[in-house]
Amino acid sequence: MRILVASHTYIVDLNCEKLRALAKLEPGIEVTVVVPKKWQPGGVQNRIIETEYRDEGAFKIVPISNFSQNHQGLLTFGADLISLFQKFRPQIIHVEQGSRGLAYTQMILLNQLLGLQAKNVFFTWWNLPYELKLPFALLEKYNLNHSHGIISGNQDGADILRQRGYQGAIKVLPQLGVDETLFTPQPQPELAAKLGLAEDDFVVGFVGRFVPEKGLLTLLQALVNIQDKSWKLLLLGRGELHEEILKIARENNLQDQLIIVESVPHDQVARYINLMNTLVLPSETTYKFKTLTAGGWKEQFGHVLIEAMACKVPVIGSDSGEIPHVIGDAGLIFPEGDNQALANCLLQLIEKPDLAANLGEKGYQKAMVKYTNKAVAKQQLEFYQELM
Repeated sequence: MRILVASHTYIVDLNCEKLRALAKLEPGIEVTVVVPKKWQPGGVQNRIIETEYRDEGAFKIVPISNFSQNHQGLLTFGADLISLFQKFRPQIIHVEQGSRGLAYTQMILLNQLLGLQAKNVFFTWWNLPYELKLPFALLEKYNLNHSHGIISGNQDGADILRQRGYQGAIKVLPQLGVDETLFTPQPQPELAAKLGLAEDDFVVGFVGRFVPEKGLLTLLQALVNIQDKSWKLLLLGRGELHEEILKIARENNLQDQLIIVESVPHDQVARYINLMNTLVLPSETTYKFKTLTAGGWKEQFGHVLIEAMACKVPVIGSDSGEIPHVIGDAGLIFPEGDNQALANCLLQLIEKPDLAANLGEKGYQKAMVKYTNKAVAKQQLEFYQELM
């Protein structure tokens, strides 16, 4: 099976592990990844990533000249894409730029013009209701009408696509898996000593941006509610709430129980997660409007959850977006924004070590079965085979 995947996501080599795994699943699978030749991540001025061709046998990364270097929806490719299509002749064309991506429209048209008869698939994370104006409404309608299958990163996204009239095959699957060789249970006594953590400390962990929608203030209030218990809060990340977090800690005399670590490389995050007795993702939905331009956010997946699960760290999450589906019965879930309910979840794990160990084991088993790069690749291949 010849599979062509296109996305700016794969200019980062770490993000390619799922596709490398896909290329190794069965004899005869070839995966060619189309990436833009130049990309400006996050729109950061004066920072342009220039990608390079890579040939690993059944897995290849092919940079193609591109228009728009920082907008996913407007990304399109140059004429060198045509020669790649003619040479590779994909049977699956999988574009990860959403339902309104111009690159997806471009590849659907090339598929038709070159008579390839490949199956058209796109990936989307979008999980909020929306309305579209012209010409985007027509663009999305064309893309949906010519899609043989869709992979949605969450169940809400799949439901929205159904509401918008799509009747074809949809698979709910994250874009990226977890590297189980990196995120694995491993004691970190030296790092614990460096951070001043004692063996009997119950470490509550958070990894992510310090922004209101991530629910950090709810987590802090929940810990204030149980400040008579022995715990430490380990925060990995940075963001606009940094000073507010310090202020709340001072007001409640919790400075000695708070540890903030910034700028941890991704390959080091697992070491910190392994210090945690629980990882909490207390995300809070901010969506209030019906149009794309009005803003809003809802947790699309929560990748840090599966990283913690792979380390056998029990997880607690709010019921925002995809979090309850990711956790299932392998952790604890509370109503978003409810600090007392979150405090009760924390108390359960503090007071019931057997429950914590059981949830850690359940999470680990779920991560190994569903969320490693190889597991995600296998589910993706099965979806392709259904479409073929």
